[in-house]
Amino acid sequence: MYRNFNIRWLAIVFLSGTPFISLQAQSVKLTLDECYRLSKENYPMVRKLGIISKTKDYTIENANKGYLPQIFFSGQATYQSQTINFSDALGALPISTSLPSLSKDQYKIQGEVDQILYDGGIIRNQKELTKANTELQTQNIETSLYALKQRINTLFFSILLLDEQAKQNIIKKNSLQTQVQKAEASLKYGTAFRSNVDELKAEVVNTDMEGTEYASNRAAYLKMLSLFIGRNVSDSSELEVPDQEILPSDINRPELKVFELQKSVYTLQKEQLTSDFMPKVSAFFQGAYGRPTLNIIENKFGPWFVTGVRFSWSLESLYTFSSKKEILELNRKATDADQETFLLNTRMDLAQQEEGIKKYNELLEQDKTVIALRQSVTKSAEAQLANGVITTHEYIQKLNAEHLAVQMMILHQIQLLQAKYNQKFISGN
Repeated sequence: MYRNFNIRWLAIVFLSGTPFISLQAQSVKLTLDECYRLSKENYPMVRKLGIISKTKDYTIENANKGYLPQIFFSGQATYQSQTINFSDALGALPISTSLPSLSKDQYKIQGEVDQILYDGGIIRNQKELTKANTELQTQNIETSLYALKQRINTLFFSILLLDEQAKQNIIKKNSLQTQVQKAEASLKYGTAFRSNVDELKAEVVNTDMEGTEYASNRAAYLKMLSLFIGRNVSDSSELEVPDQEILPSDINRPELKVFELQKSVYTLQKEQLTSDFMPKVSAFFQGAYGRPTLNIIENKFGPWFVTGVRFSWSLESLYTFSSKKEILELNRKATDADQETFLLNTRMDLAQQEEGIKKYNELLEQDKTVIALRQSVTKSAEAQLANGVITTHEYIQKLNAEHLAVQMMILHQIQLLQAKYNQKFISGN
């Protein structure tokens, strides 16, 4: 019954698709903070941070090119059914000179350079919005990476629990082996039965089996931890027990920054709506070659150019301006509601962890009392066994009861420590 008790409380949710181990096995002490750092560096999603940064740089670079002169080329060849006939338009002249007429086939190749002078802040808003969206995407990834800490906590404290249980199991085995030696000596002098020795040896084997389970489970958890941190942690490696920190009560979760960045994006999108509504001013230069030229009286091929300032103001965005602005405001309010919900749930989780910490502290005090009593009973049972007052089976029962009490205290100690680090994770401190 006890053998199956030791780790039932643990539930490991293992992440599939974790990268292969790239470093050699380490046999040094491994800290919890180091596991946090290595797991973040090793997680595949971290590569997206560099991709997002490069995408931002390219997008801003493209936006800046909007300030450069824009060059356009066009050409056309046409045939029209009528053209201007100056002789018919002006009537008979007092001189005998024929007036030119335009050809019905006309040709034009044109190039234009357009330099923006004022765009209402569109390009500037595009760059600011790109930066804000990049920060938002980056923070979303940081939030996902932060969640790795909870997975590391579960694995790390599971291994610590198995280590402490294995140590206690060795203590129990040493006690049993001492009794085996005494029983064998009594058997030699005819004051004990072979069955007494065999029963004690059988319990030693049971203790070895429990040790095998501890070692096997520890190896399995170490392999999972190795995959998370990208380092092959050997069976001989030791995990350093973390300190029991005193944490501040405020909440500093990375999700809070996500909410603030999302609201800043909505603010910039509002500014962009205003920019779309503003007039645009640009300088331009048009150069062309064809027939007719700007001097249409001369019906021949030639070059010409036109330069000046262009002004445009489209009122199309005015129709949807107010509704789009209202949508952005509603999105902002929805984000506020999500933030308040997150804070409420976080405070509830913190309250639950606080109660758990109080519970484990109380249980540990009770564990100390139980262990002291069980140790007294076991010590008395050793003397009774030596004097033949109780049977070997009865002694083993009392020894197992003491062993179980110590294992319960070990469990509560690790649960208390894990609850404090869960509290640290939940608060973001």
